[in-house]
Amino acid sequence: MIHVQSGTFRSFDGVPIYYEVRGKGEPIIFIYGIACLINHWHCQLEYFSHNFQTTAFDMRGHHKSGLPEDTQNLTIEAIAKDLPPLMRELGLKKAHFVGHSFGTPVILKAYSLFPELFQSIAFINGFAKNPLKGMFGLDFVEPLFHKAKQFHKNSPDLFASLWRFFIDNYISKFGLGLVVGFNLRHTQLKDIEIYTRGVSTLPLQALLLYYEDMINFNGEELAEKIAVPTLIISGDKDFVTPQKLQYDLHDLIKGSEFCVVPYGSHCTQLDFPDYINLRLEKFLLNNRQA
Repeated sequence: MIHVQSGTFRSFDGVPIYYEVRGKGEPIIFIYGIACLINHWHCQLEYFSHNFQTTAFDMRGHHKSGLPEDTQNLTIEAIAKDLPPLMRELGLKKAHFVGHSFGTPVILKAYSLFPELFQSIAFINGFAKNPLKGMFGLDFVEPLFHKAKQFHKNSPDLFASLWRFFIDNYISKFGLGLVVGFNLRHTQLKDIEIYTRGVSTLPLQALLLYYEDMINFNGEELAEKIAVPTLIISGDKDFVTPQKLQYDLHDLIKGSEFCVVPYGSHCTQLDFPDYINLRLEKFLLNNRQA
């Protein structure tokens, strides 16, 4: 069994950030999506820790990491700024980065600020701009978000009660699993249950601020400047991140590799972990540090 080293460091604004490190070798840093948790990477952490040093961390406002006193630091840029102090904590100068979903704009922003930290990049079901437009092939999600935000502003206690009721019952686990993009035929029910329990503990204000920042983010110009090896993995049944955005990302990043996973959902790393691990391993081995 691989040893897990965990710890906490103070980031640029004093927020405590929790991390876990496994294995030895070239470093890989995994960044999960909004409202997710380290368990989203458990298949990859177990596999790659035999030959690499893997690191996963809780984003600010998530789980074992803290909330900033200044809510303006609940942004994509703030998470990106957490990466240099994380790497200093681990004694790393350069690493491979793997981002899922919301982890993609975090990496795009981080690369624009700190390109010297990056050996290679892999995006899984990622996007460079607002994914709510066209989510599920429809245009109702973004207006629904704005209505929910207004509801929360007007009646925060009622909103929180309804949110907990929705999250904390058994039937809703399947509904939420579909909404956030799990493939219910392939993803383990345990992973969906862990996810829903995790979501229920997150501060609603943090989630709403992150979603608003995500809607306003456009990293297309940032993607065009990426000059390290890049792999883009897309599930062909991903209804959460419109696949067009993933093809657009491939077009924006010169020389990037593109891999489509048949029947893959928005969480392909949990649907088909063996396939993802082998494809990602091939990419990483081809782009080792000199």
